[in-house]
Amino acid sequence: MLYLFISLFASMIGAICGIGGGVIIKPVLDLLTNDGSSVINFFSGCTVFSMSLYSVLKEITSGKSQIDYQRMIPLGIGSAIGGLCGNMLFNAVKNSFENPKIVSGIQSICLAVVVVACTIYTMNKSKIKTLEVSNPLASVVIGFALGTMSSFLGIGGGPINLVVLYFFFSLSTKTAATCSIFIILFGQITNLGKTILSGAVPAFNPLTLVLMIAGGIGGGMIGRIVNKKIDEKTVDKLFYFAMGLILVACAINIKKYLF
Repeated sequence: MLYLFISLFASMIGAICGIGGGVIIKPVLDLLTNDGSSVINFFSGCTVFSMSLYSVLKEITSGKSQIDYQRMIPLGIGSAIGGLCGNMLFNAVKNSFENPKIVSGIQSICLAVVVVACTIYTMNKSKIKTLEVSNPLASVVIGFALGTMSSFLGIGGGPINLVVLYFFFSLSTKTAATCSIFIILFGQITNLGKTILSGAVPAFNPLTLVLMIAGGIGGGMIGRIVNKKIDEKTVDKLFYFAMGLILVACAINIKKYLF
């Protein structure tokens, strides 16, 4: 039930804010369970995929989609390619250390740096001049960088997507949240696909995975409804709350795995 609650809560916040849920699931599972980094990455990826797939399908069929497909599809394609590279990078780092705890510690440090940087940017976004990227090739390159970082960290996309959408595409908070989930879906398709097709799926409890996927879909349902009913200031407040929670978990995990 712990896994169900974590996936439900994380996916709900992820769907509301556009951070995908994995950025919460990864550090919290590191903190509260003894599962290895490979298992947690797999659980997180499956949960985020289920949540993002539900959210995107509902957005597309709603008839009122906020997604600018002309700009977001190249970004998603880049994210999908980056997801493959991030997965390979993770495996390379994992194979470099005999102790898997070190890998979790490295991920926690990287995630903490990303969260701090993204939070600072978000707090000051109204003062920062943004761009209007429309070149498809540039979007693919940006998406590639997003996908690589997200896949390596096992977070699906998280706050990195939002900052990129704010800065490079000048999107508003709620539109960025919706588009972020769209991009996350692309990255998760290739990331999970590679893991499954290459036979790199770690040993796991099937019931746990089913509960997490159920939580991911349930959280996506609730989060999408809430996102439509609250204003952008409330979305930002929930984003800051999530970032604070993640930072606390990362700090504890760094001490747990490296000291």
